[in-house]
Amino acid sequence: MNILAVGDVVGQVGVRELQRRLPKIKQKYNIDFCIVNGENAADGMGLTEKLFNDILHAGADTVTMGNHTWGKKDIFKFIDDHRILRPINYPEGVCGKGLQFYTCKNKKIAVINAIGRAEINILSENPFLIVKKAVEEIKDQVDIIILDFHAEATAEKMAMGYYLDGEITIQFGTHTHVQTADEKLLPNGTAYITDIGMTGPKHSIIGMEKDAALKRFLTALPERYKIADGEAMFNACIFEVDEDTNKTKRIFRIN
Repeated sequence: MNILAVGDVVGQVGVRELQRRLPKIKQKYNIDFCIVNGENAADGMGLTEKLFNDILHAGADTVTMGNHTWGKKDIFKFIDDHRILRPINYPEGVCGKGLQFYTCKNKKIAVINAIGRAEINILSENPFLIVKKAVEEIKDQVDIIILDFHAEATAEKMAMGYYLDGEITIQFGTHTHVQTADEKLLPNGTAYITDIGMTGPKHSIIGMEKDAALKRFLTALPERYKIADGEAMFNACIFEVDEDTNKTKRIFRIN
C-alpha cells in the first residue's frame, strides 16, 4: 500500500498546485491513500468549506489541520466531517475530532492529528500523553496508525517519534513549511520524517511575500503578512507499507 502525505498547502497558489499535480502523482506512484495538511489554505490562516472541497476533489482522502484550525469561521460548517481532523490535544469538549478511521484495500487506517507545545502559542494538552492514550485504545482495532504531528520544534517531533516507535506505523511532521532530509525507519519500525514541507509559493518566506516578512525582521515593526504569488512548489512524502506486516518498507520524499 502506498500512502502519500502532502505538506502544508499555503494559499490559493498552493491549492492550485495541489489540483495540478496531485492527480498525476497519485497515478504515477500508485497511491492508495492520501493525507493533505490544509490549515494554511485560506490566505495562510485556516480553511474554508470551498477550499476543503477543492482539496478533496483534487484527490485527498483526509485533511489535517494545526495551529490555524480556527482561522476562518467557515470551519464550523464542516469540522464534524469525517474527512477532516483538528489536533487531538485541543481541550476536551472542543468540536471536531483529532482521530478518524478509514478503510483502504481492506485495511483499517487510523489517522491522528496532534499539535506541539514548544514555541507554539496554543492552549493545548500534552500531546505525548494524549496521543499515547489514543494509540493504546485503538491499536488492536486497526492495521495502520498514522500521525501528523504539527509542531515547531524539531526536538519535540523527534521525541514523539521515538516515544511512539513501534506503536504507530507512520509519523510525519508539518508546520515549519521546510522539508527535512531525515526520513528514516526508527529502530522498532515506525516510519519517521521531521517535516514534509510545503505546497505553495516557491519564491517566498515559508509561503509569505518576501518584502513583508523582511520588513518585520529588519525593523521589528508589525507588518501584515501576505501570501506570495508566482511559481509554486509541491512537497510530499510517500510511505510504502507492506500489506502483510503493516510495516513501512520504504520512504521517499517529493520536492
